[in-house]
Amino acid sequence: MGISANQKRKIIQVINVFETGTLTGNYSNISIYADGPVINGTRIKQITYGRSQTTEYGVLKVLIQQYITNNGQYANQFRPFVDKIGKQPSLYTDSSFKILLKNAGQNDPIMKSTQDIFFDQLYYQPAFKWFTGMKFKLPLSLLVIYDSFIHSGNILASLRQRFPESVPINGGDEKKWIAQYVDVRHDWLEHHANKILRNTIYRPICFEKAITQNNWDLSLPINANRTMIT
Repeated sequence: MGISANQKRKIIQVINVFETGTLTGNYSNISIYADGPVINGTRIKQITYGRSQTTEYGVLKVLIQQYITNNGQYANQFRPFVDKIGKQPSLYTDSSFKILLKNAGQNDPIMKSTQDIFFDQLYYQPAFKWFTGMKFKLPLSLLVIYDSFIHSGNILASLRQRFPESVPINGGDEKKWIAQYVDVRHDWLEHHANKILRNTIYRPICFEKAITQNNWDLSLPINANRTMIT
């Protein structure tokens, strides 16, 4: 089966709720977490920003470059910061940069449209490519996979090695693979050394509930961290 526009909408809304607590996503949301690179044995703090939360030491620079290319309202004000994003020191203490991010996300429709394209191109499409390449077909499977691309960058090989089921392209059962992967991801997050990740177990809990409900086509409401998506 293909993924309908309504199913994609629900998938994106679930991730928006996970990331910023709103169905539409908070385009101006800024969070500061100690989940950046390890420097002298300690993870440094970094900015995470936008509708689905991209990180300062991830691809925030790409987002800002795209916004400038699109001639956003605050493009000229962002230009001096471009070469500083993703380098030491972190910009999380730079109030002028954070105010600029906040204002662009709140006030400029070009920032919103840039983010929509950015998150689709850099996260959803790679997740969908992996989903189809591994011969998955079900919408709930795509939601689980997309969540991992948003939350961890991809499907971590270290987690795939912790359960026996094969992906469908290798003859495995799709529903069994997703159920086993979600269980392993739940355990990994729950016992992670980084407390920030331990606090995100609501994500696999949401998927476990959907699996229990046999909601593979996403036709039933989804409880995404206490927000109902219909």
